[in-house]
Amino acid sequence: MKPISKSKTETAWLLAFGAHPDDIEFGCGGVIAAETIGGGSARLVLCSRGEASSNGTPAERTREAQRAAEILEASLEFLELDGDARLERKVAHAIRLAEVIRRVRPAVVLAPSVVENQHPDHARLGRLVRDAARLARYGGIRELQSRPPHAIEQLLFYAVTPEAEPPDLPRIWIDVSGEQSVLAWKSAMEAHASQMQTRRYVEMQMTRARLNGLRAGVEYAVALFPADPLIFDSLKSLGRGARRF
Repeated sequence: MKPISKSKTETAWLLAFGAHPDDIEFGCGGVIAAETIGGGSARLVLCSRGEASSNGTPAERTREAQRAAEILEASLEFLELDGDARLERKVAHAIRLAEVIRRVRPAVVLAPSVVENQHPDHARLGRLVRDAARLARYGGIRELQSRPPHAIEQLLFYAVTPEAEPPDLPRIWIDVSGEQSVLAWKSAMEAHASQMQTRRYVEMQMTRARLNGLRAGVEYAVALFPADPLIFDSLKSLGRGARRF
């Protein structure tokens, strides 16, 4: 497994933001695993250490997140904003997230859905990342001028829970059926042992992925939701449809 990078200049093809330790693993860990096992690079950015959690201390949750990132073969960093359950949508936060985007220079960014759900931090971070992806492109922002502008190719939202799936956005299903991907995803979720006292999260997420897979004609699939219309170079790059007609 690749070590967690301590570098502040590391680039990655895929950049995923989470409001808390475990959000990325539960919401889109299967996608991360499929990309890294396939040879891609991924960086995870967590915006709290779960300080408000009913189970697990910030130190425990930090260690769990580090272990999960190792399993997913992704690099990891923590970004200190307002803390768990205190996140606010501020321009200053969007600029800090934009600085991460400029530093990592990803093609694709994953963020929590902007639909309000069980934790208010999720939707707030989703909106902040959406703002940051725009700000990262603009050359005239004073606080960002130490790094060149960067335009990502896609911002995709993930839903930590089914209730957070955006009803007004199209969905794409990512096939995560590979045996290695499934095992890594499950292991990464299980690394967050402190949170298993709350709900059977691993079973819930694997059941969601299995139901998506049945609808898509594969074993397991994770739904992502594009923030903007997708553009394809040709019909050949469209991929297969779920029904396969």
